[in-house]
Amino acid sequence: MTVDRPLLGIMLMLGFCVLAPIGDAVAKVLGQTVPIGQLVLIRFAVQAVLLIPLVWATNRVWRMTQRIALLTFLRTLLHIFGIGAMVTALKYLPLADAIAIAFVMPFIMLLLGKFALKEEVGARRFFACAVGFIGTLLVVQPSFAEVGWPALLPVVVAFNFALFMLVTRQIAKETDPISLQAVSGMMAVAVMLPVLLVLQGSNLAQLQLVQVSQMEWTLLLGIGVLGTVAHLLMTWSLRYAPSATLAPMQYLEIPFATVIGFIVFGDLPNPTASLGIAITIAAGLYIILRERANARALAVA
Repeated sequence: MTVDRPLLGIMLMLGFCVLAPIGDAVAKVLGQTVPIGQLVLIRFAVQAVLLIPLVWATNRVWRMTQRIALLTFLRTLLHIFGIGAMVTALKYLPLADAIAIAFVMPFIMLLLGKFALKEEVGARRFFACAVGFIGTLLVVQPSFAEVGWPALLPVVVAFNFALFMLVTRQIAKETDPISLQAVSGMMAVAVMLPVLLVLQGSNLAQLQLVQVSQMEWTLLLGIGVLGTVAHLLMTWSLRYAPSATLAPMQYLEIPFATVIGFIVFGDLPNPTASLGIAITIAAGLYIILRERANARALAVA
């Protein structure tokens, strides 16, 4: 049994909060010249290449029951779609805006828990959801006025990731996280490569395979490494610290994304979007604190 080491867990989550927006920034750069299908294929191929040897070297179990395999396949499809939608959004939106809009996900998770899983959700948390949605709309509004429908893609990403998390919850206790990611990487390649090969020469520009420069190859490999390592850091952080301790830290992604977006692209959220980001963060943190308080109350009872 792993002993709690909260400081180590916090440091690992901090690493995730730094690496994830760096990976998004690389995806934003690549998305201007590399078709999205090719970018996503290579991202998962790198994940598989990195983790399959690790699974073998550490003698991890990666055999799955039929139910777990089907859920893993569904999770992989959701992951493919989510990354593709986020990369598409980043083609049009500033980095910080896209990530801030996607942070509507905790509110969606709360509502899905209420209506899909029949979990108890109090009036104050519902109110926090409403406030969080308002904050998200404040971020979306100026972006929508400027670029149109792509400004809504991070909301689609949030819905997709909420479903991804619900599926992950169903299999997390029955699978090793590294083995799960290795299998998921193989599944993604097995799904995407035939599709892209069949669609070569079609009118779907974002699903073509094209020649890339040496610099683009370096960045493509980098995005695969960043995505894989960031996910593992998050997974390992949860081994050493409770989720209630780590959840508020995930909002550090937004200020990190703001700094990275300014350094790389010269982008800063406008005043309306900045207000929306602040409201979204406040509402999200309130929900997390309420969840923590409810968990403590149940423990005492």
